[in-house]
Amino acid sequence: MNLLWLQSGGCGGCTLSLLGAEAPHLFETLAGAGIRILWHPSLSEASGGEVLDLLARVETGDVPLDLLCIEGALLRGPNGTGAFHRFAGTRTPMIDWVSRLAARAHSCLAIGTCAAFGGVTAGGSNPTDACGLQFEGTYPGGLLGTDYRSGAGLPVINVAGCPTHPNWVTETLMAIALEGLAVRDLDAYARPRMYADQLVHHGCPRNEFYEYKASARAPSDLGCLMEHLGCLGTQAHADCNTRLWNGSGSCTRGGYACINCTSPEFEEPGHAFAETPSLAGIPIGLPTDMPKAWFVALSSLAKAATPERLRKNAVSDHIAVPPTIRPTKLR
Repeated sequence: MNLLWLQSGGCGGCTLSLLGAEAPHLFETLAGAGIRILWHPSLSEASGGEVLDLLARVETGDVPLDLLCIEGALLRGPNGTGAFHRFAGTRTPMIDWVSRLAARAHSCLAIGTCAAFGGVTAGGSNPTDACGLQFEGTYPGGLLGTDYRSGAGLPVINVAGCPTHPNWVTETLMAIALEGLAVRDLDAYARPRMYADQLVHHGCPRNEFYEYKASARAPSDLGCLMEHLGCLGTQAHADCNTRLWNGSGSCTRGGYACINCTSPEFEEPGHAFAETPSLAGIPIGLPTDMPKAWFVALSSLAKAATPERLRKNAVSDHIAVPPTIRPTKLR
């Protein structure tokens, strides 16, 4: 299968993350799935006229386009012209190239939250009129419109994340190559369910603190980051704590609150990322599927039952009180 990767308005972080694919590494993985990179702006040697000739042949159908991957938000400004971002060596706006090539693609993928929903590029007053391929924030539409379907009959596949986990990308590509990806495998935001049906909360090493609502007060503390430090891991759709980054890490394992970067409009939560807004002491953003009354009741019981070990360790930057050693043998 032929893969073409274009970068639009963004930082290139998803490509950098993709290079971290391992066991096996990126190129071995793609080769094993029968995927050939036609061109990637960071990974390919071809440039200038060679690339423009390739794009022209793809557009005419002389070169089949099986997989079109777009990284970065689509910049429609100013005034819908797309002139803020022209493809190098041409006077053609990137949004025109993407629209024309998407019409040829068997499958079209938005790599990263910027390409999927607009992301950080669309934050604030959005002077570049940035959007995603088929979403503008939470609203369907984007550059290609709600009716767009690829040659495979699929909407744009939103491999969202800021950046994406390399395996989210490679596993999605492999599923397509094996003809194993259907509409039922995408969630309401067209994210692959193999990672979007999970929560960052799953597998978090701070879960024992969460259960007892033993909360951190400072970024260096060991406790749960949800109550005071803005963690959205109980609401964020991703498997970051069960599919670790670089084999060992995640945001919460590194002491940072989850900011829900796979979600549309994560870039503007309405409050500081490291703060948890609350009303009468109750966090406004409650865990997914958790009614407010249940949370209040369970939280009160949990706090009353918090072991002293967790109470002290939660606000310490090291294990201040180790677990009690007790025999477990049945007597």
